[in-house]
Amino acid sequence: YPRDIDYAAFKAIADEVGAITMADVSHIGGLIAGKALPNPLAAGFDVVTTTTHKTLRGPRGGLILCREPFRKAIDQAVFPGLQGGPHMDQVAALATALHLAAQEEFQGYARRVLDNARALAEALQGRGAQLVTGGTDNHLMVVDVAESFGIDGDEAQQRLDRVGLVSNKQVVPDDTRPPLRPSGLRLGTPAVTTRGMREGQMTALADLIVDAVTGARPEPALANAVRDFARRFPIPG
Repeated sequence: YPRDIDYAAFKAIADEVGAITMADVSHIGGLIAGKALPNPLAAGFDVVTTTTHKTLRGPRGGLILCREPFRKAIDQAVFPGLQGGPHMDQVAALATALHLAAQEEFQGYARRVLDNARALAEALQGRGAQLVTGGTDNHLMVVDVAESFGIDGDEAQQRLDRVGLVSNKQVVPDDTRPPLRPSGLRLGTPAVTTRGMREGQMTALADLIVDAVTGARPEPALANAVRDFARRFPIPG
């Protein structure tokens, strides 16, 4: 979902009926840690879950955050209920990722992810892409490629894969197509932001994406263009 979530409104409704509130922020956990998006815990949510490998940029895994009344039950459910022995290499990697997420520079990364997402969304719209909800408030956007370009999301994903661009097919609201060949395509900016791209590069990236999806250029030539573009922004480390 590419828009902000009104956690306070959900909390108010839950309180009216005595319900427990839980938010899964797997996609946006790093942006919340980077103070670029609202925190459901600040709105009084009882339980929050997140992955550690998406916008948090850590190893594959997850975190469960909760208030004290739920701690014992969750601890027992996780171990011994679900988990076995810890993987200490993963624990060390997660500790490193969380340390980095606590630094001021990480807040800059989170802001740049949002800036790049808005710039990419606008550039895609300028090339004729219709976005679900008309834009984005976070790191991702969903293009209705069926409506925009006359192909399904699976075919769009495969065309992008073949030229070196990673995306994911996505069901859109009221989608009439089957889930394995949906109408949408999901794109995001955390990886390109980590590689150092800024708003000024989003127009060129949008051109590469649309050209691949529409078949506007031969795939070998487009793959070379993607490779040359990526080499300007080497992976850190």
